[in-house]
Amino acid sequence: MKKLSIIMGLIFAMSIGVQAQSTEHLNVKTFKEKVYNYEKNKEWKYEGDVPAIVDFYADWCGPCRYVAPFLEELAKEYGDKIKIYKVNTAHNKELSRVFKIRGIPAFLFIRADGKMKKRVGAMPKAEFEREINKYLKVKK
Repeated sequence: MKKLSIIMGLIFAMSIGVQAQSTEHLNVKTFKEKVYNYEKNKEWKYEGDVPAIVDFYADWCGPCRYVAPFLEELAKEYGDKIKIYKVNTAHNKELSRVFKIRGIPAFLFIRADGKMKKRVGAMPKAEFEREINKYLKVKK
């Protein structure tokens, strides 16, 4: 019985250290720290060290609400291999202006080497997975 309680304790301790990732909401300040400081750098320079997706969305946007669960699932499935950030365009108009966001949802796919591409419009989960695998070059 003592061995069983030790084993169960070890399993519990190990499970505490494993946390699933989730999406992270950014404002102007945290965006400049984690993605791109456009005030300091005139040319695009990614501030992160792992690939990322930035989702420009609004709470009232139906297509944005459609893709939100996919992004949460992908954040958990890929863990610390990618970062998935969310920017509420209603609260962060400056970021929308900097990236010329005219339609939402809009996404920045950013590779670890800093190369970036923008896509506009809702996509099924499988399309996000294709972008993650082919463009971001990240496998589960």
